[in-house]
Amino acid sequence: MLKKRIIRIALLLVIIVAALSFVKLPYYITEPGEATELNPLIKVDNGYPEKGSFSLMTVKVGPANPLTYIWAKMRPYHEILPEENFKQEGESDQEYMKRQLQMMRDSQENAMIAAYKRAGKEVSYTFNGVYAMSVVSGMPAEGKIQVGDKIKKADGKSFRSAESFVRYIESKKAGDRVKIVVERDKEEKTYEMKLKTFKEDPKRAGLGVSLITDRNVKVKPEVDMDIENIGGPSAGLMMSMEIYNQLTKEDETKGHHIAGTGTIDDEGKVGPIGGISQKVVAADKAGADIFFAPNEGGKKGSNYEEAVKTAKDIKTDMKIVPVDTMDDAIHYLEDKVKNT
Repeated sequence: MLKKRIIRIALLLVIIVAALSFVKLPYYITEPGEATELNPLIKVDNGYPEKGSFSLMTVKVGPANPLTYIWAKMRPYHEILPEENFKQEGESDQEYMKRQLQMMRDSQENAMIAAYKRAGKEVSYTFNGVYAMSVVSGMPAEGKIQVGDKIKKADGKSFRSAESFVRYIESKKAGDRVKIVVERDKEEKTYEMKLKTFKEDPKRAGLGVSLITDRNVKVKPEVDMDIENIGGPSAGLMMSMEIYNQLTKEDETKGHHIAGTGTIDDEGKVGPIGGISQKVVAADKAGADIFFAPNEGGKKGSNYEEAVKTAKDIKTDMKIVPVDTMDDAIHYLEDKVKNT
């Protein structure tokens, strides 16, 4: 009798656990991902070989259910974030992924342009404009900027990439007013908006619009980039480093395993990203020797500061290096790193 009761309880627990796994909560769980070596994924025609490696870093993201929620509460470097941090109001999973992949394609183009310029190689592109890709509910752009609008100017300034526009906005603070000129249906419209902090990130203020840069890029020698199912712009810096290393004779890796993260614009400027601590943990687990982290001009609470704190917490020997530009990363490798 006791044995049957134990079996019934066990079966009931299995059913409950299975049922809970299908209950979707309005949260997402993020955790350390993996280090992905770029050399097998990026190939410059007749490019130079390298002894070491450059790796992009990923963060694992998944919808939360009661079981993963509890598990994340007990695990270090697992974050529980509201769904609106990832998906915009009314956005489907497919639309979210499409937006992430578009940002990755934009980042690849920036990486190509920055690397070819730095290497003194042939690169040209036609610039077609910066366009609004989505608008965040409850932010200043809602009801003013529409998806598909061409962003012409901000405070009288023109921008040739989404990153340069974002960087300009990020130089301001909540409450500052910005005058935006957009083109819609061949007509220009002007809106004045007051910057507002993001609900999911009170340290940041913005308009609440995500952007893409529309252009056609041509390079010589040609480069093939086979990076699939990785979204977002945060691999920009490391992609530019891999391309540059294949374009130039000197091997910047010098036999080291180099990881890092950061957006890149077409001038080689590095921007901040999310999940920096999780990427440091993943890079350490993968055995990286060096980790490049966005310095954000040395401001308090930068990606670099957080990366240093995490490196100390996990007691890694990995060197955390602050970078504001692609040049910072190259100069560090040329001046500070010895061959292995």
